[in-house]
Amino acid sequence: MSPAPASAIEQNARRRIAIRLLPFLWLLYVIAFLDRVNVAYAALEMSHDLGFSDRVFGLGAGIFFIGYVLLEIPGALIVERWSARLWIARIMITWGIITVFVGFVHTPRQFYTVRFLLGAAEAGFFPGVIVYLTHWFSPRDLAKAIASFMAAQPLANFLGSPLAGKILGIHWYGLEGWRWLFILEGIPAVIFGVITFFYLTDRPSQASWLPQDERDWVTQELDRDKAKKKAVRSYTIGQALRQRDVILFTLIYLLGNTGFYGFTIWFPTILKRTSGLATGTITLLVAIPYLAALTATLMNSWHSDRTQERRWHAAGPLFLGSLALFLAIDSGAHLWTQLGFFSIFAACVYGYQPCFWALPTIALGEYAAAASIGLINAIGNLGGFVGPFLLGYLVTRTGSFTSGLVWLMANLFLAGILVLRLREFRLPSTQGC
Repeated sequence: MSPAPASAIEQNARRRIAIRLLPFLWLLYVIAFLDRVNVAYAALEMSHDLGFSDRVFGLGAGIFFIGYVLLEIPGALIVERWSARLWIARIMITWGIITVFVGFVHTPRQFYTVRFLLGAAEAGFFPGVIVYLTHWFSPRDLAKAIASFMAAQPLANFLGSPLAGKILGIHWYGLEGWRWLFILEGIPAVIFGVITFFYLTDRPSQASWLPQDERDWVTQELDRDKAKKKAVRSYTIGQALRQRDVILFTLIYLLGNTGFYGFTIWFPTILKRTSGLATGTITLLVAIPYLAALTATLMNSWHSDRTQERRWHAAGPLFLGSLALFLAIDSGAHLWTQLGFFSIFAACVYGYQPCFWALPTIALGEYAAAASIGLINAIGNLGGFVGPFLLGYLVTRTGSFTSGLVWLMANLFLAGILVLRLREFRLPSTQGC
């Protein structure tokens, strides 16, 4: 039998890899993001039950990211040098167990402690998956692959919001609904952590589920991409961490995450206090912006891959999101108008991320990119602490969300400016683009 044409081998390999890996990684991130942001929905009842002030809740929600930074760089390097399958499985099992423990807190100190430990347990998952995707996808497909993975963020909120509304109504065995929210959403992480150990494959050369000709094609394609990147730039880890562009990437993600998590963690509470609606109704309305975010994430990354342009596809949403937040503030207490602008804002803060994350993998060599992605995600995720904490602090001081939202708006606008300060990175030319 004559071998299949190269184009057929390429198409079959790309399709087989996408079908095998992306839905599973997407499901893992849905679980991860549910466990990260379920505190936003628990706050609708938890703060009242435990007597937590806005400042206490903001600190507890944000302190997750202090623990999160500890293993970011080592986690990304472990995936590069050791085993993504083992590391991701370990992460999921650990964070699932700790999520269950969050359901049993009673005091602010307990809340701070388990949120800190949860962040430390989950550290390395996101940058590890981004690095893992570079082991399977060439630069021309990377933004699309990252977008398929990151679409789990808005989808987790879209599905998790009404799910949280249902669970909050549960009062089994004398435990409040918000406690069951943590318990029931922590268990899937443990189960899928075990499945991950058996399901994922670290490298294409180990993929028994790929025919030999497709396995060879993928390996050769990725080797060519590495050689082209090295011909342009080959940083050591230390050099990469001192590069101007790596510093800019880190600042951009820090500012973007300040707006992203400040909004995500506080949005259900903002909507409830401005509208006065019941908790069940709020959890349904909160799903609307995340449907817009899911659509924007997929469309923006698709267009970025089609045009092979990254910078404006990252900067444009940041500018538009800043404008949408300004209009949401200006709309006052008009619920549906405000919800519409919040939907645009959510679409933008989610939609810029796949194109942003494609940039470091283009700009840096393989091992340096792994270290840099860990650094960018570690420091950038401190915005996940700063955003929720300072928003809660400003609400406590002023009695209004306005000043906090203005501050989030300024962070996004500055992030957009910094994206345009990045150099124009060219994607490696590839046959068949």
